[in-house]
Amino acid sequence: MKAWAAAALALTAAMSGCQSKSADVLDPSALTAPTSPAGAAPRSQQTAVATSAQASQTLGSGSTKVTMLLPLSAPGSAGENGRKMYDAARLAMTDLGDKLLTLTVEDTRGDSAYAKDLAVKAITSGGAKAVIGPAELAAAQHLAKLSGSQRPPVLALADNFAGGPGVYSVRLSEADSAAAGAAAVAGKGAKKFVLFVQAGADAQTIEARVANALSIYGATLAVTLPYSAADGGAKAVSDMGSLVEAPNAVIVASGDSSPTAMLAALKAKGIPGKAVTLIGTDRWLEHPMDPLYEGAYIATLDQSETGPIADRFKTAYNYQPDVNVAYAYDMVALSAGIASAVGPDGFSKKVLENPSGFRGSTGLFRFRADGSSQRSMPFFKVEKGELKLVEKQTAGF
Repeated sequence: MKAWAAAALALTAAMSGCQSKSADVLDPSALTAPTSPAGAAPRSQQTAVATSAQASQTLGSGSTKVTMLLPLSAPGSAGENGRKMYDAARLAMTDLGDKLLTLTVEDTRGDSAYAKDLAVKAITSGGAKAVIGPAELAAAQHLAKLSGSQRPPVLALADNFAGGPGVYSVRLSEADSAAAGAAAVAGKGAKKFVLFVQAGADAQTIEARVANALSIYGATLAVTLPYSAADGGAKAVSDMGSLVEAPNAVIVASGDSSPTAMLAALKAKGIPGKAVTLIGTDRWLEHPMDPLYEGAYIATLDQSETGPIADRFKTAYNYQPDVNVAYAYDMVALSAGIASAVGPDGFSKKVLENPSGFRGSTGLFRFRADGSSQRSMPFFKVEKGELKLVEKQTAGF
């Protein structure tokens, strides 16, 4: 069975009321490695030449039109990631979408204002049934503030984007990482949790997601202690002693700041220790691994793990894929699956917010009505400055 056909059947079953299984974005067992596109340069050469603004490019000839917004000519890592995601889109179209989608890829240049303009054009022109991207956070946040229920859904690729109605956050969020980590520890018997969360716009979302994940296992969030990066959380750690007795686990959601000051304050209180487990989030890993991370548990996607597409991608494009590749591949594959199962007009809230979710190269994921996503992911422990796998999959839902 072709991969897109498997996806179509799974999606159809889910929408007809069967909620027992997630819909497969891809069926890797049915796929073979494609050959490299004719004349394709090695990755190093592609990177070298892709430094000026790129004209829009069209992939596939299907009846369902999808627009993809990528920072193809952006400088530095943003552009490199954009070009990786473009290669992922090409592979997904070869595997699944060529006869189902017409995918128009636009270069945002890594410019938030220009990305916003392209995105607004894509959702108001009446042509695209869905938009994949943008990767620029400010542009995604702008789209989330726009009103209107008739616009096509947006599958935003921006880091640290909370989502909004009809504008779905594709990437792993700190809320999801914290919830999944808490769930994994609660699943082993811990009952009483404390959450330290950096004060800010995401604090309430993180608290709600963690509390919900714990409730699944009969555990409770005893107290949430917002803290300021300015004082490193010392006051919040001091307050914990008078607010909760003998917690089983402590979660630190540090936002965009390094968690080391908070971890130093906790270490002075004997945390982590035999009686108290320390749980971090994916955002810790945006900073250099510190000795204070030792012994902490973190639920996060493996940046080098792209599941069933890894070998075929390496064969086709001569470099190792990463999680950017996986995100982009999955969104194009999902679009192809929806087009196959329901047709061009199938990109509805009912389909995209299917509670059973979808299974792609990054594992199980699903979209919520508020635009956030929930993901399954591996669970790690920090040992000797490295992430050591504890469980292959955990999830906070």
